[in-house]
Amino acid sequence: LEQLAGVERIDYLVSQHTEQDHSGTIPQVLELYPEIEVLASPKARSMLVDHLHLDPERITEVGDGETVSLGDRTLEFIHAPWVHWPETILTYLREEEILFTCDFFGSHLATTEIYAHDRVRVYDAAKRYYAEIMMPFRRIIEKHLTRLENCAIEMIAPSHGPVYDDPSFIIDAYRSWVLDPPANLVVLPYASMHGSTELMVEYLTSALVERGVEVAPFNLTVTDTGKFTEALVDAATIVFGTPTVLTGPHPSVVSAAYLVAALRPKLKYAAIIGSYGWGGKAVEAVKSLTASLNLEWLDPVMVKGLPRDEDYAKLDRLAGEIAACHKEIS
Repeated sequence: LEQLAGVERIDYLVSQHTEQDHSGTIPQVLELYPEIEVLASPKARSMLVDHLHLDPERITEVGDGETVSLGDRTLEFIHAPWVHWPETILTYLREEEILFTCDFFGSHLATTEIYAHDRVRVYDAAKRYYAEIMMPFRRIIEKHLTRLENCAIEMIAPSHGPVYDDPSFIIDAYRSWVLDPPANLVVLPYASMHGSTELMVEYLTSALVERGVEVAPFNLTVTDTGKFTEALVDAATIVFGTPTVLTGPHPSVVSAAYLVAALRPKLKYAAIIGSYGWGGKAVEAVKSLTASLNLEWLDPVMVKGLPRDEDYAKLDRLAGEIAACHKEIS
């Protein structure tokens, strides 16, 4: 708010998204500038009232494709529901060909650099953001990417992360994340209590690498969840590694399975490996948690106690099956 010092009048305030990190200070701004007209999508009107207790009389609904003239500049509003909330809009500054994209094309990157010139750093931060925020809506995002093909864009300014003065960089990245077939990659989230499951994870990882399959193992008790979700963007297969705890999966594996189901990645295949003391239903529990993904499940490898030679042979067979499945995709 200190940055508004010296600004005597504001005519419009555009609320592209109701979440507090975007619109949370609107009530304070309206107190300072009682003449402001808040512009938002029809869906956002009620949400701004519910979330921020705005006076609905202060809010003007803008339709999809509607424009507002600022004199020598024109704002065009593009409705983008479920990217990533139902009320989201994008704003296009016609004369400058700048697209303000809200959360779309954002990145988890706090930097003093205005523009996305450090492409390696920005790419990783944007991919992580996509994985954690946008991936569940990739089918909807695909439609919006197609719509933007008809829009002349010189610059993309998201609400999170740096500005893209080369829009093709982030648009091409999104096309890859959304549209490319899954890669020859296995994501392997696991937990191990007494070492048995960890032995199996290490063996399977080596067996897959020997067969030309890339593997990204994640020890869920210490891993960065964002890195785990980022790996899901490209993976063709997920293998859960879990010991049995009170007849079910380890709690961290339960959490990972729930997260995978919520994020809806492009995964095609899945398997479960792990250990147990005397019995349990860890396999059934993980499958139930991820049922909405309609994955093709390969045979599980569950070991009583420490793995034996015959158990390692089963892991070899599993690695061979995964490698064969990946060849079918490619």
